[in-house]
Amino acid sequence: MPEVAVVERVLPALCDVVYDEWLSAESLTEWMCPRPARLRGVELDPVVGGSYRFDIIEDGKQMIVVGTYLTLDRPHTVRFTWSCSTWADPTQQSIVTVELRPLGENETHMTIRHEILPPGTLVNHLEGWRLIADQLAGSLSERSSTG
Repeated sequence: MPEVAVVERVLPALCDVVYDEWLSAESLTEWMCPRPARLRGVELDPVVGGSYRFDIIEDGKQMIVVGTYLTLDRPHTVRFTWSCSTWADPTQQSIVTVELRPLGENETHMTIRHEILPPGTLVNHLEGWRLIADQLAGSLSERSSTG
């Protein structure tokens, strides 16, 4: 049975704002990658069929995540392929789907679903996406309190 990581989080922002976070190189640099990992470079072509590349550094090691945008349905869905240079088969393509639903007056319920994961990587991806969701929530909170 394929491994699927699912993470849900309530975020302190409207769906439009959260959606834009997923397609902005500047924003992604703030919260993508579970700390202590950091994005050192981001290239995005945020159109269906467009590609992205994340250059990541963690504990002095470098890795690259690449993929292609499959669905961009503003402000509710961002879906893209995901391949990582550190996987046993770095050409394997998994799929990440980010679903955004309005909640209350100024909140969004976000679900991240990462499927077709390489065997044995579910726990790492689940924990990684949980941390990323928390970091995104923190980044949104910080910006709303200063902006």
